[in-house]
Amino acid sequence: MALLLMCCFSSSAMACNVPVFRYALERWTPDSCEVIVFHQGPLTGQQQQELTHLQQSSLSSFSDASPQAIDTDSSSVNATFRLVDVSTSPDDSASLLCDQLKQQNVPLPWVVIRQQAAGRPINAWQGTLHEAAQIPLLTSPLRGELSDRLLSGDAVVWLVVRSTDSDRNKEVTGLLRKKLAELGQNVPLPEGIGLPGSELFSDIPLLMRFTVMEVDPDDAQEGFLLNLFQGFEPEALKNGTPLVIPIFGRGRALEVIPADRLNERLVEDLTLFLCGACSCQVKERNPGFDLLMTAAWDEQLFDEGPRPDPAAANPGLRQSSETEPSNSAALVEIPAGRNSGSASSSEPQPRIEGRTAPEATRESSSFRRSLSLLIIVLSVFAIALRLYVSPSA
Repeated sequence: MALLLMCCFSSSAMACNVPVFRYALERWTPDSCEVIVFHQGPLTGQQQQELTHLQQSSLSSFSDASPQAIDTDSSSVNATFRLVDVSTSPDDSASLLCDQLKQQNVPLPWVVIRQQAAGRPINAWQGTLHEAAQIPLLTSPLRGELSDRLLSGDAVVWLVVRSTDSDRNKEVTGLLRKKLAELGQNVPLPEGIGLPGSELFSDIPLLMRFTVMEVDPDDAQEGFLLNLFQGFEPEALKNGTPLVIPIFGRGRALEVIPADRLNERLVEDLTLFLCGACSCQVKERNPGFDLLMTAAWDEQLFDEGPRPDPAAANPGLRQSSETEPSNSAALVEIPAGRNSGSASSSEPQPRIEGRTAPEATRESSSFRRSLSLLIIVLSVFAIALRLYVSPSA
């Protein structure tokens, strides 16, 4: 029995107590989108310029299925570029797309952006190379604002895609602001944050802060995201129903929710999930999909330097303070984590949030070990006493 208790306690101690939203921010690398440019034969000078304009300096890597190769600078967008000549026969995942494009007789060069959603690849956007060069596919003001807010301590950003029904829009944003203000004050974080296995690796404050942002469905600068979200619920906006998307981590959308399915209970359930312990640390086993974004996540999280100020970014977006619960931000006190000197220099070191009250001083690791041992002893004693006083069979 004692051995069983020891095993259970050991399993519990090894569990990760970091909230899902913070675990995703610090530990989950965004899925890479694939930007495939289908063409036939060499690109013309104009097409080459459009391709260069499309990738610009935000390209992370470039793989080429044709003899041509384009020299690009590395950056922080989670996308890879490919050139696929339809006159050849690609022997990978692009072959099916290549055959479909030939059957549909689309004008070349043709661009397809593929990404993972619900464990399978989807076509997030497609169009001519000329169209792709005219709209911001890889970055946009909204995505810049999202990354700034997530990197400055927002736990979850609730994005509302407006519909043509202004009353319905106000109803949805009002419900979110009211409920999130309540949750920001009452939702507890998991116990044990900062203990071994549950360290925070960034000095970004751990805040119970939730932001509501809105975007117009006709915003040309956000065409890529709007096309992606509407693809999940194509009839919602047509029927005057706004879409709600909770976004956390490094730009991971939990799901696309039509407002007619949204209520306070659902908002609370999703918030409790995102603020609860990350019981499943394998990213692919968690719900959601990553947005195509340009952000220096690792540099902002783990290197020294100023973090982005969300209040000063992109004033044109409807994310002013009136959309944020005024009482939803609270600095959470957590115990000290692993000694930074015990980790190798190659991994990000945990940054510890200090306690603010004088009486909340550091808790030594020896005290925690003693407390753990005491809990084990008392548990064994309680079970033994119960067996002793119970009548024999």
